[in-house]
Amino acid sequence: MSNLHVTPFARGGRGMRLRGLVHKEFLQIVRDPSSIAIAFVMPVFLLLLFGYGVSLDADHVAVALVVEQPSADTADFVASLQGSKSFAARPMPSMARAVDALVAADVDAIVHMRANFGERLRRADGAPIQLIVNGVNANNARIVVGYVEGAWSNWLGRRARAQGLHLDPPVVVEQRVWFNSELRSRNYLVPGLVVVIMTLIGALLTAMVMAREHERGTLEALLVTPATVGELLLGKLIPYFLLGTCGMLLSVAMAVGLFGVPLRGSFWLLFATSSLFLLVALGMGLAISTVARSQFVAGQLAITTTFLPAFLLSGFIFDIGSMPNVVQAITYLVAARYFVSIVDSLFLAGNVWSVIVPNALALAVMAAVFLGITWRKTRKRLD
Repeated sequence: MSNLHVTPFARGGRGMRLRGLVHKEFLQIVRDPSSIAIAFVMPVFLLLLFGYGVSLDADHVAVALVVEQPSADTADFVASLQGSKSFAARPMPSMARAVDALVAADVDAIVHMRANFGERLRRADGAPIQLIVNGVNANNARIVVGYVEGAWSNWLGRRARAQGLHLDPPVVVEQRVWFNSELRSRNYLVPGLVVVIMTLIGALLTAMVMAREHERGTLEALLVTPATVGELLLGKLIPYFLLGTCGMLLSVAMAVGLFGVPLRGSFWLLFATSSLFLLVALGMGLAISTVARSQFVAGQLAITTTFLPAFLLSGFIFDIGSMPNVVQAITYLVAARYFVSIVDSLFLAGNVWSVIVPNALALAVMAAVFLGITWRKTRKRLD
């Protein structure tokens, strides 16, 4: 009579089976360079790219200066533009040269002062300055117009004070900038990028887990084991949850240490909400992997259904309030929308509970929905 050999995995209890599944998945991660790259290399690359290469600030705007008749007044105004970090002023000999530079996109705007500028400056109706702006990039054009108008107002006020006069504008605006007093777009972009990175790590990695098992034929070996559906899913979730947590910690460390983004809220609250959002991303990835039978299809679905909505519809770059009503309604289905609000508040404002609590509850509901769908779709059979 032959002896039946029972493996420790088969005869072990629930805890031993789960440890075996987690250990097997960690070995797979170590042997798969793409998983390590997605978890650690990609966050560093994206943060460096967006932190240093992408900016919504309009600094050193190239402006052509055309002065038809130089005088002390025109020289003073030109000096005020050249001394500002907002402008990169380029004197031009004529309007024709300036227009050619604008058409060629060498400059973003033209400031034109006519020959009678100094004479009209002393009249009651004042001296107009012509401003021509390249409107191809509408957002940049609005910023340039605001910068030039601000420079003009500051110059008039300084000139009036130098002459002992009192410039009494009809409206006095007292500005108070809250939460991002430096008005650095990097302080807004980098925290939002953490959301995009966690979406990619969570959804893209797990989306290809079950698909990889299908392609390599190892799913059959898992299905014949005594492991339950819950143990199989936990065996997939736990390693990638830890991997995503490491990627999140790396991203936060770079945001605060390298880019100087302030973290005014609680780090542990950020860690807790990040863990909740990571469960949502993992749930979305696993839900995709139960449908897709190839890694290529799973990867494409993950990018299309998770990364692109997180990038475009979460408020990370584009303001949700400026979107059409139909698109605004769609954004409520994007999990990244809720986490972007939480991250922006924790980094720039602090523990704003009126923002954190409702958005965290929405993430909890979405995590339960996606993980529930995955559990129902996963069956211990191949058909």
